[in-house]
Amino acid sequence: MKTSLNFILVLVATTFISFLTPAEAFQKSKDKFVVVLDAGHGGHDSGNLGSGYREKEIALKIVLAVGNALKENKGIQVIYTRDSDKFVTLRGRAKIANDADADLFVSVHCNAHNSAANGTETFVLGLHANQRNFEIAKKENEVIFLESDYEKHYEGFDPKSPESLIGLTLIQEEYLDQSIRLARSIEDSFQNRHKRKSRGVKQAGFWVLHNTYMPSVLVETGFLTYDKEGAFLNSLSGQAKMAESITDAILAYKKQLDMNIGEGIYQENANQVEAALEEQPQVFNDIMFKVQIAASSKELDPKPYNFNGLDAISREKIGSLYKYYFGQTSDYTEVKRLELQAKLKGYKSAFIVATKDGELIDLSEALKSASN
Repeated sequence: MKTSLNFILVLVATTFISFLTPAEAFQKSKDKFVVVLDAGHGGHDSGNLGSGYREKEIALKIVLAVGNALKENKGIQVIYTRDSDKFVTLRGRAKIANDADADLFVSVHCNAHNSAANGTETFVLGLHANQRNFEIAKKENEVIFLESDYEKHYEGFDPKSPESLIGLTLIQEEYLDQSIRLARSIEDSFQNRHKRKSRGVKQAGFWVLHNTYMPSVLVETGFLTYDKEGAFLNSLSGQAKMAESITDAILAYKKQLDMNIGEGIYQENANQVEAALEEQPQVFNDIMFKVQIAASSKELDPKPYNFNGLDAISREKIGSLYKYYFGQTSDYTEVKRLELQAKLKGYKSAFIVATKDGELIDLSEALKSASN
């Protein structure tokens, strides 16, 4: 692992350069804000067929309208997972977004239920809070069964099993706050601009959201099985209104993000660096510290390219989950610098853990009991 001095020098240089670099470049090393739009289903996967309407066709028309509107903004690049009636695997959709280093992933669908349920709802990844949310996620995830070789690509994932969903939330954990913010903006836009009934922002275990490495949402634009709503979504007017609402929400999200990037953030980073330089070493004899940056059901190679350039990554399997740690040191001051480095690399939820004789122990107890 690099020495503390090397880390500080690199951190200072990075922070200094950020003062000379445009905000967008500091946030991501590309010129445009990339939005990946995903029209659910397609090809031999028709999706819901409520009242004779085809989900795959409605979702595509809404997505293309959103994309055309967003393209009018020169600062936005739009990428479609599909722009025609073709089948794209769940893993293929996620790969398109990840390969594009997208800033947002928005998947558009239409709902169905054997009741008079109606209204919009936007999902972020999370454990199913109730049976209804689980059933929605299960139905969308079962698309994998339409793939001839799904067993070798989804690592034993079973859409029908609640247990299979437990690990899905963790890989998206870093982006949950931003995903919720976008989801809330979409639902507010549906409700306020076009007076649609909103069922709110919800969490459920959608595989396609799990495997994307950026803020991601899945939008259910309404229930095709509710006659009035199905007819609305199948109309050109209805599709245009839903597209306008989603477009407005994405633009509002981007504007809010742009407003939060600026000198204030750079100064905050500079202050953190200055504080890190001033702290003296705090070495504990029998305690090792490291920074947990992620946990996932997916086994990733502990290489820098998988962790935003961070090196010295270690991996530990606990139960069915893999936990990923950055660095290892007996110096508590040093591990706080490593935590800062991880957060500056995008792991905002990174936190310090302590071990003694190879076993995890409570951090506060470690700091109290260990002798310097």
